[in-house]
This record gives sequence, C-alpha cells and structure tokens, in this order.
Amino acid sequence: MTVQVVWVERDTPFAAIAASLRQYRVSAFPVLNKAGEVIGMVSESDLLAKLALGGGEDGMPGMINGILRQQEAAKARAVTADDLMTSPAATVSPEDTVEHAARLMYLRRVKRLPVVDAAGHLAGIVSRADVLAVYGRPDAEIGEDIRRDVLLTESPADPGTFDVSVTDGVVTLAGRPRTCAQGHEIVRRTRHVQGVVAVRDRLDYPPPGPDPFDVLTGFPID
Repeated sequence: MTVQVVWVERDTPFAAIAASLRQYRVSAFPVLNKAGEVIGMVSESDLLAKLALGGGEDGMPGMINGILRQQEAAKARAVTADDLMTSPAATVSPEDTVEHAARLMYLRRVKRLPVVDAAGHLAGIVSRADVLAVYGRPDAEIGEDIRRDVLLTESPADPGTFDVSVTDGVVTLAGRPRTCAQGHEIVRRTRHVQGVVAVRDRLDYPPPGPDPFDVLTGFPID
C-alpha cells in the first residue's frame, strides 16, 4: 500500500477537489472527518456528473432512472466532498490479503481502496496497480514459496518426490502424491501463492482404489 495519501475533508470545495485530482494524478480521494476516520470516497466519476448532467438530462434518454437518477442529479448539484462522496467507503485493513483487496475492487468496480486501522483511521491506500504488482514476482521466488509453504507442509517426509517449475508465473507441478486428495490439495494451495498466474497439473495420481484411511472415523482400516 501507499502510506503517503492525499485526502480531503467533507467540506472541501468541488473546485479544490478537481484541482487536486489533476495535481496529484490520482483517480480518487478518501474523505476524512475531524477525527481522521474514513467516511467516504470521492472519485473522478463523481465529479464528472456535474459536466455530464449539470445542464440537465437532455440527450441522455434512458441512461439513468429511479434512485440512480436522484443520486446522479444530486452529484451534479454538488459543491463539496460531502455532496459528492460515496459513503460508506469500501475499505481494507493492513492484515487483509491481496486476494481480498482484488476481489473487493472487482465487485465494487473501484480503482482504489483506503486502508484503515482498527479505529477506522486512514493508514494508507491500495490501488489496482499495487494489487497487480504480485504478478511481477520473480519465477524463482514463486517456486521457492511453493516448495517451502506447500510441499514441505503437505509432504514433509518426501518433498523431493515433487518437481516445481515456474515460467512467467505459470507453475508446472510434477510428481506422485500419496493420495488423490493430497495431489488436489497441493494444486489448490499452489494456485493461491502470490504471483501464480496458472497451474499446470502434471501430477501422477495413484489409481482409484480403497483409501487407506476410513473417511468417517479418520482411523486406519484394519
């Protein structure tokens, strides 16, 4: 995340927000109250409503209606951040995973997320570029994480029976797992290693047959 964050207060004028967006070359600002808590976000698209709809809705038939029409019309009349902002803001905490931030950005269709501490105070901001930076990790680093954090925990006695190769973030797994379930778990966990683009499953699964463990009891079958 970026810890040096430009923010505005709820009474910041429209013109000042527009000037700051241009000056700092960002697409959105967190809006803070007097206590330093994040209470909303104001973005370029929020300001754009004034240019698009400030003269009325002529020429834009069917584009907006109902509650959305009222919200956009209110933004077109806005003069401060309080009038413009989307509230409450979608936020993440410093402990949240990159995957969680990416999912929230995708679902909310936002480009930036404020990072807040347990008290709701602004701690930083994370952008789409920050989230996508995980795909710039070196292949060797990704491979080492898989061997250490996946294979050594799934198969500590014989990690050498598996082979991991990584090219441009695409992981190829080879080897023979003890069970089909173990192989599937290795593939699943590998997909969640940061920087992995895709996983090619080349594991040599054992043939179908009775599991050496009773599924219901979890004890070895006599």
